[in-house]
Order: sequence, then structure tokens, then C-alpha cells
Amino acid sequence: MKRAGALLAGILALTALSLPAAAGDKAPGDNNCACGRNTITSLMIGIQSDNEGLRESAAFVLGELKCTEAVIPLMRMLHEEESESVRITAALALSLIGEARGVYAVKRAAEFDESPRVRVLSAFFYNEYVHPATFAFIYEAVPDSGHYASN
Repeated sequence: MKRAGALLAGILALTALSLPAAAGDKAPGDNNCACGRNTITSLMIGIQSDNEGLRESAAFVLGELKCTEAVIPLMRMLHEEESESVRITAALALSLIGEARGVYAVKRAAEFDESPRVRVLSAFFYNEYVHPATFAFIYEAVPDSGHYASN
């Protein structure tokens, strides 16, 4: 069942990205999204789904689209989801969007999330997409990353 949901989410994401936005379909007041209002609405519904794979896929696509409209729901996912993988995807999406509130939430997750896995990956996303070398322990853990932590 999880596999079917993930497959459905992938198909939904690919369809949403491959279809050109209809005239007048552009999200009003949301000039940063390169897709239409219907696509954003579908993805916003997707992140509220009961299906974990669909929530993750929709969150990822919203991050790739840099949709600032999704920042608050993604922050809610980062703080309230039980699933580590969903929280990690929310942290990635917020880092990709780059909006100040979402970026701050990722930084806080890197410091205080209950899961070591979420903390490390949030720190990695923050370093990669927001502010390099903020969390030096990431580069110490991966010596061949091309980044060097100060001693």
C-alpha cells in the first residue's frame, strides 16, 4: 500500500510539473512559483494526506518550486510529524524555499529535534542551501566533502 501511494505521489508530481499552467492559472500574489494555482492547491492538499509517501512527495515538490505559500504547513510538518522521514523532507523543502521563518525552523530542528537523524540532516540541509559552515560537525563527519571545519 505504501508503494502504491508513493507511486501515485510520484506520478502526481511529474504530471503537475510537466503540464503548462493555463492562462490565468498562475497563483495570484505568488510570483515565485513557476506553476499554476491548481498545481499549488493539489500539492498543498497532498501535504495534508494520510498517506506518508504522498505527504513527502508533495513537500519535496513544493520545496523544489520554492513555493513560499507552503512555508507554514511545512513548518507544521517539521514540528509535529511522527515520521522522521517526513520531518526530514520538510526540512529539505524549507531549506530549498529559503524563506526566513522556514530557515529558522530548520536551524532549530538541527539543534533540538528529538531524533539524531533529523538533527544531522537538518544541519546538512542548512549548511548546503542556507548558510555554509554553520554546523561544522557535518564537515568533520564527512572529510571528503570539500569543506573544511576550522580546528
